[in-house]
Amino acid sequence: MSSDVRFTDFKSDKQPTWCPGCGDFGTMNGMMKALAETGNDPDNTFICAGIGCSGKIGTYMHSYALHGVHGRALPVGTGVKLANPNLEVMVAGGDGDGYSIGAGHFIHAVRRNVDMTYVVMDNRIYGLTKGQASPTSREDFETSTTPEGPKQPPVNPLALSLAAGGTFIAQSFSSDSQRHTEIVKEAIEHDGFGFVNVYSPCVTFNDVDTYDYFRDSIVDLDDEDHEPNDREAAKEKILEGDKEYQGVIYKDENSVPYSDLHGIGSNMSEIPDGAPEDAMDLVREFY
Repeated sequence: MSSDVRFTDFKSDKQPTWCPGCGDFGTMNGMMKALAETGNDPDNTFICAGIGCSGKIGTYMHSYALHGVHGRALPVGTGVKLANPNLEVMVAGGDGDGYSIGAGHFIHAVRRNVDMTYVVMDNRIYGLTKGQASPTSREDFETSTTPEGPKQPPVNPLALSLAAGGTFIAQSFSSDSQRHTEIVKEAIEHDGFGFVNVYSPCVTFNDVDTYDYFRDSIVDLDDEDHEPNDREAAKEKILEGDKEYQGVIYKDENSVPYSDLHGIGSNMSEIPDGAPEDAMDLVREFY
């Protein structure tokens, strides 16, 4: 941990290929600021991402990173954190990557409560593959593959997280730089799985869920006298279908991370030379 790190230290020399105006720029900047402001540094940070517009974020950030396959970023991040608990692990994804093919991994990552952060860039569309409806698209959202809309209710990732036993559930808006950074910081500092769903507008393929729409619609929980430690209050907010909330929706102050519950504290990535003591005796028991 270092107090001398600036968020620009997390910028790589690779230029993002996202569309100009993409919400992912603001999402990534907030992630870098949050990492720096919580005392992390690139040498102690691991970024893992899957497939989609968010997938190359590890290329654009200066840290250890892995660009994995579709929907599988969370199990990789989990493995990294358990192998080396000293690393700050942040997993990045999109609504398609995380809530479609990756939905099963999402639920189990939440319930395991590994001490890591999951930031999802939710633009309510498949952007990389040119504008199909995603799991969080509106029921009447018209695209080239759903000309009359998906005709099914969108996935509620906040509800999934709460039902799976989530201990930190939050939502932010990529264009609100200060609040987005504050919320990601709180997720990083949480003892357990910190989940942040980020409204990250797609300016190319989604002309419904736009910056203007979110600016006009977002209700900040700081203005609602919301108590994030109250699970029932959090459930009410999450299940309200007519409001777009920003802020920490639920936080379990008594959260105990997976590593503490199971006594995982050592760096398993440091493998000593030679076979472990009595390893051959163990092998002979099975052969």
